[in-house]
Amino acid sequence: MDTTIESLGAPRIDSPLTSGQFVEDNERVLLDISAEKVEECLKQGARPPAFMKAGPQRKIYFDPSKLKCAMVTCGGLCPGLNNVIRSLVLTLYHTYGVRNILGIRYGLQGFIPRYGHPVIELTPDLVAEIHELGGTVLSSSRGPQDVEQIVDALERMNVGILFMIGGDGTFRAAEKIVDEIRNRGDKISVIGIPKTIDNDINLLSRSFGFATAVSKAAEVIGSAHVEATGAPNGIGLVKLMGRYSGFIAATAALVKRDANFVLIPESDFDIDGPHGLLAELERRILARKHAVIVVAEGAGQSYCGGVGCDESGNPRLGDIGLHLKQQISDHFKSRGLELNLKYMDPSYLIRSVPATAGDSVFCGFLGQNAAHAGMAGKTNLVIGNCNDEFVYVPVELVVAKRKHVDLEGRLWRSVLEATGQPSFKPDAG
Repeated sequence: MDTTIESLGAPRIDSPLTSGQFVEDNERVLLDISAEKVEECLKQGARPPAFMKAGPQRKIYFDPSKLKCAMVTCGGLCPGLNNVIRSLVLTLYHTYGVRNILGIRYGLQGFIPRYGHPVIELTPDLVAEIHELGGTVLSSSRGPQDVEQIVDALERMNVGILFMIGGDGTFRAAEKIVDEIRNRGDKISVIGIPKTIDNDINLLSRSFGFATAVSKAAEVIGSAHVEATGAPNGIGLVKLMGRYSGFIAATAALVKRDANFVLIPESDFDIDGPHGLLAELERRILARKHAVIVVAEGAGQSYCGGVGCDESGNPRLGDIGLHLKQQISDHFKSRGLELNLKYMDPSYLIRSVPATAGDSVFCGFLGQNAAHAGMAGKTNLVIGNCNDEFVYVPVELVVAKRKHVDLEGRLWRSVLEATGQPSFKPDAG
């Protein structure tokens, strides 16, 4: 695994920072800190995979008095976007003395002339209180845009550092932008800040917005439990976000432990049959008179898969929540059993709220370290957290694959223990 971080050139300007601990280029953070993994690599004559440690450096590449920066938010909304924007602006302005900071409106559309979206001059006064708001003050959009036109716009605006806040699709676009910049011989740094509420960024411990999403999702699960216990044969069915990974559903289910069934994309399940969900749910209702089901949006797509792709190139998902609601209703009706089913889909409510305190602090660190990376002339990287340290990860490693819930790991085992649910597969019995 090549974790080398690309640079625009040798940094030769003294950093304006007068306090704090500087980070050297040779400081590394191990990807896997277990003694067994380290020993295994050493026996094979290989160095254990490690990332460059993030932080301010003694020498910087860009002259702050002549530098212009730009930032853009892409994809869906996520708690903490405004916190990252604010942290970036305050660090660039107050720590480095950068006075020209542009906000690109409506994602990558903002670079394309035909859309006519004006840019925003970002100042400390403008961003002073945006962390108290959900969403992004820059607005966002989905879908690809012409890379040549994007780099044309960067050249016209004389941008030296572009900060891209987004997810998998955003970073794939960042790779193409870096390639075009390199082909033109320009000296423009591109720094990615990972935004995905699903926490499915490859190699990274966590992404911002996830903690907020879990907190809000847990509240909804609690409400579903109240509704389920408030009527005979009550069922609370909650659909949460998680297209490819079930981290939100699994983690939120452990907050209050009110969920009895948790369905995620990584763990296949049967709906029908003697060991399927409906049979297990019926047994639960007959024994306990209530149940709470938590399902991630990407689970069970073999039953209700969508058609085509969305603007970002992601396969369209079928609505597993509504599908389960109908299947459960039909099953209980066919069995002549009373049913009081409450269906809750809080997805848009969760993703649009302001960040919680923990996420807010995390976003602050991400913004600071992104600014440090850009000012030092680093490029083609993503800021991330690994083993409680902030690191620089090459973009190509981040987009190589998605992170998934380990079905043999502690998180999923804890969910199975807390819910007592079976595997819902024919070989379970």
